[in-house]
Amino acid sequence: MVKNKKLNKKKRISPNTVALISAFVITLGGFFLLYNFISDKRMKAYDYMNEQIYNKNETEIYSVNTTEVVTDDEENNSYNYQDIESYIGYLEIPKIKFRRGFYNIASNLNTVEANIEVIKGSKMPDVTNSNLIIAGHSGTGWKAFFKDLYKLEVGYEAIVTYAGVNYKYKITNIYKEANTGTVSIKRNYDKTTLTLITCTKDDSSTQTIYIAELYSVQ
Repeated sequence: MVKNKKLNKKKRISPNTVALISAFVITLGGFFLLYNFISDKRMKAYDYMNEQIYNKNETEIYSVNTTEVVTDDEENNSYNYQDIESYIGYLEIPKIKFRRGFYNIASNLNTVEANIEVIKGSKMPDVTNSNLIIAGHSGTGWKAFFKDLYKLEVGYEAIVTYAGVNYKYKITNIYKEANTGTVSIKRNYDKTTLTLITCTKDDSSTQTIYIAELYSVQ
């Protein structure tokens, strides 16, 4: 009986140890919350500055020359963009209150680690039957720009502002594929389209693709 009491006594964690562990966990949680808060504020400030540059230099930014390269639709088309580190256009999705600028393909900031990313092989919406492909992170954290795309349904609207023109699209198809680093884009090649790609909500093994077709230019 005495031995059992001694063993029970040894197994107990002192109140001081519990307090230290609790304090550590709370401090760690607070650090991550603060980091995300600061990152979010920094991104909003950076976004605001880029929008001012975009509005000021709109004509110059959209002065781009397009030549051709091989793409997935077997057309030749490539970009010779000016090296301007500011947005060349905006993607807006009213249903989820999303609005974000995007950079030209040649920009170092055109990556899902810094922003939404225009995928190589894309064409801007001013090209007939083009396909603008944009990818972004989902999940949580400051760079999860496409975290609410899962709320979209067929028929919802997306707007691309490019060269001072609003291109309005409606989603016509939503499908999933294995997250292998590549994606098959199933679209109507007789339509000007917008393709959005992100990881599927709560399933990192698949990605969700949203196909939208142009219906209005303003």
